[in-house]
Amino acid sequence: MLKFDFYNPTRIVFGKDRLKELNNLIAADAKVLVLYGGGSVKKYGTLDKVRQALGERKIVEFGGIEPNPRYSTLMRAVEVVRREAVDFLLAVGGGSVMDGTKFITLAAAYDGNAEDLLRCGFKPVPVTSARPIGTVVTLPATGSEMNSGGVISHQGGKYPVFSPLAFPRFSILDPTLTYSLPPTQVANGVIDTFIHTVEQYVTVPAEGRFQDRTAEGILRTLIEIGRTTIDHPTDFDARANLMWCATNALNGLIGAGVPQDWTTHMIGHELTAMFGIDHAKTLAILQPAVWTVRKEQKRAKLLQYAERVWDLSTGEETGRIDRAIANTRAFFEGLGVPTRLGDYGVSADKLDDLVAALEQHGMTRLGETGEVTLEVSRAILKEAL
Repeated sequence: MLKFDFYNPTRIVFGKDRLKELNNLIAADAKVLVLYGGGSVKKYGTLDKVRQALGERKIVEFGGIEPNPRYSTLMRAVEVVRREAVDFLLAVGGGSVMDGTKFITLAAAYDGNAEDLLRCGFKPVPVTSARPIGTVVTLPATGSEMNSGGVISHQGGKYPVFSPLAFPRFSILDPTLTYSLPPTQVANGVIDTFIHTVEQYVTVPAEGRFQDRTAEGILRTLIEIGRTTIDHPTDFDARANLMWCATNALNGLIGAGVPQDWTTHMIGHELTAMFGIDHAKTLAILQPAVWTVRKEQKRAKLLQYAERVWDLSTGEETGRIDRAIANTRAFFEGLGVPTRLGDYGVSADKLDDLVAALEQHGMTRLGETGEVTLEVSRAILKEAL
């Protein structure tokens, strides 16, 4: 096992009807900025419940945070934070709203050009204090409710932003708030959680036995309940398990002390930026291709994945790996998500543009050992056609 630090200060408030406990989680004299995305939190009454739970506190609202939150939109919210002297930021929504809220609180505390915060990569941004944030999760997927990072879109690129100051003070996870989600968003949530998990698990052996077994538990749970969450949207237990899997897939626990490989995410960001394909759908397209191209480098962990997640323990090794990859693709497609670039109108003549974008954004040495060069990325994209 590799050396690591583990720190996670987020309080999780999980279960049905926990929204009313907002009153106990935010200071009574706080001026609260409530942030959200489109109209769904209004349409289904979640925003009204939040307002009611906040009681007599002064409330300011900012809506319209997009999927793949845009820097320009978030900077308008930064102006609101400063102008209104906001004390606390409350994100109500899914990963994009939570990611955007993290950036807003960091940018509001930064004295320089906020674009600087997009250039730090996976290093903490140079901010020494920030207003506290909390979240009310309506779409389980990204795990942003219990981690310190976000991804921000700006000028055709997607940029990670991290800071220990961006951990939510608390996150309310009520599975009933997810009942109204469209099936495609539920499928996206299942896939995003699945890929977060395998990118910290299907790498190279590191004797992280606890991490491996926990990751395998998340994956098997997703396989068991994935279709149920779509076919039976008010199945509380299925939604509860999805929600808790999503949180634990990216709160630092399964990635502590083990190698990680975010190739699928990094290439996927370019697909979203260039073609507008949903983030999770890019992951479903790319993950089978990544494993096919890097089969030898990942052989040991792919065999472990085949045996422990898909119960494939007999037969020739390469055949087992191929069946595990095929099973993964079939699982995604069984959720109603196509897994080829061609399904989204992306043809071979676009590969040069995608590779150029990877180069422009510095994604030239990806993978757990930095072996995924631009040519390997090209091979992955070609396999995904």
